Amino acid sequence: MTCPRCDFDTIRQLATSPVAGIWDVLQCHRCLYTWRTTEPARRTQRDTYPDEFRMTQADIDNAPEVPTVLPLLSRPPHTAH
Repeated sequence: MTCPRCDFDTIRQLATSPVAGIWDVLQCHRCLYTWRTTEPARRTQRDTYPDEFRMTQADIDNAPEVPTVLPLLSRPPHTAH
């Protein structure tokens, strides 16, 4: 198996369905593309992944920096009325 987006061959499993064998969530180690195995072929298979969204190592190396995700704001304690 290779990444549909960048054709890299190191894929890791991030999650699996609570019912065994239904779906897995996979992620490419190189470009970080993430998909669920039950998505259509155009999202899960390299040969049908749209050309305009494919990436090479050069594309990844030259990509703009991804902004940092800020931490969640803490909420005040809930009070009963």
